Amino acid sequence: MRIHKEGRRFLLILFIVLNIINVGVVKTFDSHSVHLVFFFITAILFAFCLQFFRNPSITIVKHPKLVLAPADGKVVVIEETVETEFFKDKRIQVSIFMSPINKHVNRNPVSGTIKYLKYHAGKYLVAWHPKASTENERTSIVYEMENGTTLLIRQIAGALARRIKYYIANSQQVEQGEEFGFIKFGSRVDVFLPIGTRISVNLNDKTLAGKTVIAELS
Repeated sequence: MRIHKEGRRFLLILFIVLNIINVGVVKTFDSHSVHLVFFFITAILFAFCLQFFRNPSITIVKHPKLVLAPADGKVVVIEETVETEFFKDKRIQVSIFMSPINKHVNRNPVSGTIKYLKYHAGKYLVAWHPKASTENERTSIVYEMENGTTLLIRQIAGALARRIKYYIANSQQVEQGEEFGFIKFGSRVDVFLPIGTRISVNLNDKTLAGKTVIAELS
């Protein structure tokens, strides 16, 4: 299993700390059952963190009119709204909630040029809070496709996620399905699409980053 670069140092430190705890328990308690309980708890904790940082290779099928999911998770919002940061007009918002059990790699939903990228410091409301999109720590990214279509995606930190990472820059050319960022421990990604876009998912649908088609552009 391939481990994402954002988790390698963390997992190494966690492995050392958990082993120190287990050694301390063995030296402190004579009970074999106590040793097993602590070993079981630490093993479950490490396995949980390990699966969170997994980063398997995937095959991307590119299509210029399809928008791919930027994140693994569950669709929690599909609605018409006003995007106030960049477009300042009506857009269709599709939001994907990433729970701690999802892979947290973020992938480009389309190919194109990065026309706008801005990081905002902010609060750490739970990711499904209505104000999380405008008040939480977040990064806004606007893609301009070859045909001139633009869409915005927003990485949003949740109550546990305290570190948003992105690996792209303004004016950079990017490819659909390629990794562009990572958010640690529970978060949300909003996608703002042009009015008239055909949405291909429903509320509560599960998505896979770079695989699930969430919309078809007109």
